[in-house]
Amino acid sequence: MKFKTREELMAMNKKDLKARLADLGKMAKDLSGKDLTDAMDEAKIIGEILDEIKGREELMAAAMAAGADDPMDDGKKPGESGAEPKNQARAKSGKALKDGKAVSYQAKVLVNPRNAMTTEGVVLPQHSSPEISPAFNNVSSLIDRVKTVPLPGGESYKRPYVVSYGDGAGSTAENADYNVSEPEFNYAEIVREKITAYAEEPEEMVKLPDADYDSVVEESVTRAIKRYASRQILVGPGGTGKFRGIFFNPTEAKEQVIDPATDITTITAIDDGTLDEIIYSYGGDENVEDIAVLILNKKDLKKFAKLRDKQGRKVYTIKNHGNTGTIDEVPYIINSACAEIGGAADSYAMAYGHLSNYEVAIFSDIDARKSEHYKFKQGQIAYRADVFMGGNVVAKNGFIRVKNHTA
Repeated sequence: MKFKTREELMAMNKKDLKARLADLGKMAKDLSGKDLTDAMDEAKIIGEILDEIKGREELMAAAMAAGADDPMDDGKKPGESGAEPKNQARAKSGKALKDGKAVSYQAKVLVNPRNAMTTEGVVLPQHSSPEISPAFNNVSSLIDRVKTVPLPGGESYKRPYVVSYGDGAGSTAENADYNVSEPEFNYAEIVREKITAYAEEPEEMVKLPDADYDSVVEESVTRAIKRYASRQILVGPGGTGKFRGIFFNPTEAKEQVIDPATDITTITAIDDGTLDEIIYSYGGDENVEDIAVLILNKKDLKKFAKLRDKQGRKVYTIKNHGNTGTIDEVPYIINSACAEIGGAADSYAMAYGHLSNYEVAIFSDIDARKSEHYKFKQGQIAYRADVFMGGNVVAKNGFIRVKNHTA
């Protein structure tokens, strides 16, 4: 499916952009996978362009208002209908000053109404935008891409998985026992973790004009929970009431869904063979898996992008879509919980696998509350949010991990 580039969208007018956005909304129910991601990216770009158009319109309106005709000016040229040329008026004022007489000037000489400012005794109008500029994204989309299982009110969750299908088939003599070849099963346990976030704001923030600071503070506690959970999918430490992350290695071998012996420890720097090393190390001995997803740090993505061959050409073709994208058509997700290749010894830098091999169990809805009573005396408004959730890898060696070499 063909989606428009930013350059093509920039060439469209406001009406056409809104129409295109409406078309994307109608197509959404029939899209999936990369087409859905590309459609969301195009919609985001359209939103940014429309915001820019709105900003330009507001700026032009403000400029026109500030440049309105001066009511003290009758619009006539100097010397017409008795109007006095500016230099003649100045000459008259100068002569009056020399003669010791009082001279008065129009107020606009002292304060320019085009500038929003406050002076003692003179208060000029100020304007506030109703929109608050957002900060850079701090939540990895990993939390949105793994498999989620709603289990409201639950305490824990066990997902059975196949360890091996058995490899005991062989030749058997007549009247001898059959060779034993039983599949081996295990289960991944997911326990609930209570995740909370809290924030306060002075009551004066709510009373500020136009912009809805209150909703931004309230949303921030929810974003904080989502950011934490997204990181725990990788680095959850396991144990009682904790996420079991992709990089977590249980002490007991029977609890190790990912065998640490499969970790790649030979990558010390990103080169032209790094991606192949990861892809062909993943999966069983009899086949190459379908393209999965690479989870990595932004610093390592930068290294992929900067790599050049002897002719100065880029080694990897990278397409960026915010937090996600592709490296030579291999999907990636940025997550700052990943270490950097060549970083601290024994730290995990990347993970590669099918995201459905990690499950997040959601044991409750996110409960977000606002209170104006907790710190009533201090005039503080409190916000809190909490949720019960947990996660674990649910397929044997569901991910291949890249680990920095031991020092």
